[in-house]
Amino acid sequence: MLLLITVFLPLFGSIIAGLFGFYVGRQGSVFITTLTTFMSCCFSFFLCKESMKNQYEFLLYLSNWIDSGLFNCNWSFLFDSLTFIMLIVVTSISTLVHIYSSQYMINDPHLSRFMSFLSLFTFFMLVLITGDNFIQMFVGWEGVGFCSFLLINFWFSRLQANKAAIKAMLVNRVSDLILILGILTIFYNVKTIEYFSTFAIIPVLQNFNFIFCNYSLGIIDVVCILIFIGAMGKSAQIGLHLWLPDAMEGPTPVSALIHAATMVTAGVYLVTRCSPIFEYSVFSLKVITVIGASTAFFASTVGLVQNDFKKIVAYSTCSQLGYMFFACGLSNYSAAIFHLSNHAYFKALLFLCSGAVIHAMKDEQDIRKMGGLRRIMPYTYMMFLIGSLSLMGFPFLTGFYSKDFILEVSFSSFDETGHFSYWLGTVGAFFTAFYSTRLLFFSFLSETNAHKNVIKDAHDVPFAMGFPLGILALGSIFVGYLSKDLFIGLGTNFWNNSIFVHPTHNYTIDAEFLYPFFKLLPVILSFCGLFSALYLYLFQFKFLYDLKTSSYGLVFYNFLNRKWFFDKLYTELVNQHVLNVGYTFTYKMYDKGLFELCGPYGFISFFSFLSQFIIKLQTGFIYHYSLIILVSVLLLIMCLFLSVTFHFFFLIFFIFFLIFF
Repeated sequence: MLLLITVFLPLFGSIIAGLFGFYVGRQGSVFITTLTTFMSCCFSFFLCKESMKNQYEFLLYLSNWIDSGLFNCNWSFLFDSLTFIMLIVVTSISTLVHIYSSQYMINDPHLSRFMSFLSLFTFFMLVLITGDNFIQMFVGWEGVGFCSFLLINFWFSRLQANKAAIKAMLVNRVSDLILILGILTIFYNVKTIEYFSTFAIIPVLQNFNFIFCNYSLGIIDVVCILIFIGAMGKSAQIGLHLWLPDAMEGPTPVSALIHAATMVTAGVYLVTRCSPIFEYSVFSLKVITVIGASTAFFASTVGLVQNDFKKIVAYSTCSQLGYMFFACGLSNYSAAIFHLSNHAYFKALLFLCSGAVIHAMKDEQDIRKMGGLRRIMPYTYMMFLIGSLSLMGFPFLTGFYSKDFILEVSFSSFDETGHFSYWLGTVGAFFTAFYSTRLLFFSFLSETNAHKNVIKDAHDVPFAMGFPLGILALGSIFVGYLSKDLFIGLGTNFWNNSIFVHPTHNYTIDAEFLYPFFKLLPVILSFCGLFSALYLYLFQFKFLYDLKTSSYGLVFYNFLNRKWFFDKLYTELVNQHVLNVGYTFTYKMYDKGLFELCGPYGFISFFSFLSQFIIKLQTGFIYHYSLIILVSVLLLIMCLFLSVTFHFFFLIFFIFFLIFF
């Protein structure tokens, strides 16, 4: 019973705040939603402790949902080690975001609706991670997508918020369609959509192919690629990342909840959950590694030249998700989940600190119009510094333990994709440290460049906003150290059967004997990025300006500032052609052509044409009417004497005779 309560408590809080917010009031909505999420968090910690203590895994059957022929789908919940870690991460971050939002959104007239959306988002995320089958997981998958649309578009009177929410919805619809195809492929070949049944049959299908578009393809390869493309959209990997920066149009707590620990990590969770499938597809693992490493590098380069506070942090999220994915591609799923849990705390800290800065600067998000905030907001500055250092992988902070371990494993794999991901990830670590220091410099360390009326009213965060920052700062410092041996320690039995790694894909032991230079190189480059950014922006600012305004520098800066022209390519090569095809064929040929010809305009023309002939029958001459009556009587007599098969023919002939008379 406690398991179900843990999942459904946020839904209860969402219903109370959403449907009865008028009766319980603003503070009542905040209290109920925060309390239910906090209780769910406490139960998650308790259940995880009991599971670790007694080596328990729970499979809870609730009811039958769909039973049609071979297709059977139940409402059942799976609680294993992977589920418990995701439960703790999601509920703890969500609780802190609820507390933070109670003060951040205090002046918003729709606070009850906002808190209801946050709790509903949390509930669907819990459904996603506790589902026992692909269909129930997909319910939560679509639910968090729907809630993200509501939260991004919370200020629906803003045009940019509308556009960002629609963009997020459309991009995710593309990947969700591919994920559905993956689930259907599993059912078509395995005849089940339950996790354990599917995973048990997968080894038997290694050498089985099926025909798709006249090509013979490996079943496991196709399933893995389809599932991964579905995960790419939700986790904003390169090519389907376009929605993530634009999602910053929503309130800052939304950014912390969506982009820190919940929705964007759903793709990593799905790939990890399906590790028994991916381990039998070497091709898909290589694809995941290349895509993840490319995303880590791409997002870190784009973050170098962005000027929007929240978009810089958003691109860092995109980059860190790349690290998680290429860890999955290297069959080190435990390292990916380790980095996911670490990343949740310091990235939520960065987003909430950015909200505090934007709130203090009267909604100003351009870092070039900030500065000097270290004296005005010392507490926020310290919290943001801790989060940034953890993001850089500063030694002995949370981010250091997971990111460096992923890079060590990537190099120790000793194949082309592993080395490719190592070098891109290492260079990405340099860029991450550089743009994090740049963000710190422009916002806190430099002299202020803000308008007088803005900076004079700036203030540090109140307790309701500062308390979550303090808790997240503690997590950003200690979580990595405390949980390293539990998650990725040699010989740990924490994961039990929730993660499967093929014996030939285990590179953890090789990473222990890696040459020290390759272990230290990411840390060295992170320090180089930190100190080079400080040196250039403190002492060589004119050099940076001259470099940017040079002929080659301007092209390079424009390339990065325009995000590698992905938006331009999609707009001109995809969107415009789709709109042209829609206008030329769908609108002009079908809507305004065939459908209207067969529909309203066709009927109007036919009856107008018919009425003109009927009018001609009214000639006013008696002999015309007599002839019509005579012919009609003769035709009627013929119909009576002929077989029924000719009745219809003579009836048609009679009608045409009347018309053309």
